[in-house]
Amino acid sequence: MNENTPVPQPNNPLHGVKLATILEELVENYGWEHLAFKVNINCFKHDPSVKSSLVFLRRTPWAREKVEQLYLHHLKKRK
Repeated sequence: MNENTPVPQPNNPLHGVKLATILEELVENYGWEHLAFKVNINCFKHDPSVKSSLVFLRRTPWAREKVEQLYLHHLKKRK
């Protein structure tokens, strides 16, 4: 393996999943209103869009972590 080859992470369910995919699946499952209730951030409450939410989540680690944790919970519930 060279230094540019990604290291496999078989125990990480978020590995290889784009933030946009996570957000789109959560919005599809919960809707913006319920998503804003579950993760209390303004970008989900006021004129929400995937694009503006992605900008915020990429710049705000604590919010991204909350969204990722909700996604993991969603995956467990789905199985």
